Formats: sequence, structure tokens, C-alpha cells
Amino acid sequence: MYYVYILYSEKLKKKYIGYTSNLKSRIEVHNKGKVPFTSKGIPWQLIYYQVFCNKQDAMEEEKFLKTGKGRERIKFLLKNTLMDR
Repeated sequence: MYYVYILYSEKLKKKYIGYTSNLKSRIEVHNKGKVPFTSKGIPWQLIYYQVFCNKQDAMEEEKFLKTGKGRERIKFLLKNTLMDR
């Protein structure tokens, strides 16, 4: 299985979008500061994820969510979650 996920840093007030084959381990790596791009935002909270059977599909979804239309979709999907942040 492959996961597309969105993390949120209260400290930075920012989201991070990624994909992985091991969601639990990947979140731990982010929160241990081992990913340079996210190290300043610790702690990161998982606010959304999708599951895919195919790696390519997950990669394409991650890429889409980083576009303008993808950001619009995130706002729609997580409107109540993001209102609190």
C-alpha cells in the first residue's frame, strides 16, 4: 500500500504533502527532524491521508495536491479541520 498524506505544523501554520509506503514510520521521521524540509515545524500532526494500491497513482495524487487545483481540493476536503488552524 502507498499513502498520500498531509501533515500540519501548528508552529509554522503550514501544511506538508508527501507520499510513502509506511505512513507511521514516515511521520516519525518527520517528527524526529530527519527531513530537512520539515525539521523546523516539529511537531507535525497527520490531518489527512489517502491509500493507494499502486505507487504511480500515489505519486500522481501527491503531485496533483501540490497544484492550484489540488490546494483548492484540500481546502474543500478539510474546510472544518483547517478552520481551527
